[in-house]
Amino acid sequence: MADDTLTIVFNLGAAWLAGSLIGLERSYHGRPAGFRTHALVCVASAMLMLISTHQGQWLGDSLSQSTIRTDPTRMAQGIMTGIGFLGAGVIFKEGLTVHGLTTAASIWITSALGILFGIGFLYPAVLVTIGTLVTLSTFRWVENHLPSEFFADNMLCYPIESVDSESEVRAMIARHRCAIKSMSYSLDERGTVYRYHMVLQTHDKQNLVQLAAHLRDSDTIQEYRLAPATT
Repeated sequence: MADDTLTIVFNLGAAWLAGSLIGLERSYHGRPAGFRTHALVCVASAMLMLISTHQGQWLGDSLSQSTIRTDPTRMAQGIMTGIGFLGAGVIFKEGLTVHGLTTAASIWITSALGILFGIGFLYPAVLVTIGTLVTLSTFRWVENHLPSEFFADNMLCYPIESVDSESEVRAMIARHRCAIKSMSYSLDERGTVYRYHMVLQTHDKQNLVQLAAHLRDSDTIQEYRLAPATT
């Protein structure tokens, strides 16, 4: 019993440490689910797996040992299904921008780590913890240096008496080395405001900065919104 107690304490402690390290990385970057959330998720998953793998201890003598059937995989399935609700809670969309996907993935893998620690698979659990920390920290730098396309949600508002034509708008966007992937039109404010709503694509984020400066200094544009897409 003493050996089992030490093993349980060690596995829970290792799960708490792994979840805390992943949570610290998330907290450092200002994500909604951080240090405390990840630590609790990992410990909870480990604890539930320990309950499943140590049924004989908490059932005691009330049942014959021959009647006890342990199936930890069913507990693991329940944990991974339930954690999806928590992960979904940190994902939200605003325009073209989707926030929280990486944090949701980190919660999901933290729960899986808790399962590994709970059943005592320490070697793969430690490797995955290190791999997760490397992915969250180092891969951020790699992503920032990879060539990629950038998208932005762009809305231009004109007073109805001085609306630039679509060809003029397209030419202005093209001068700033941006491509229009889609365009829609609307008439608002009881017919006093005309809006172009576009999705822009460019290969250099600086082009969006220069476009924003041009829109800010325009004499004809009444209002604009330029929101680069992020994840």
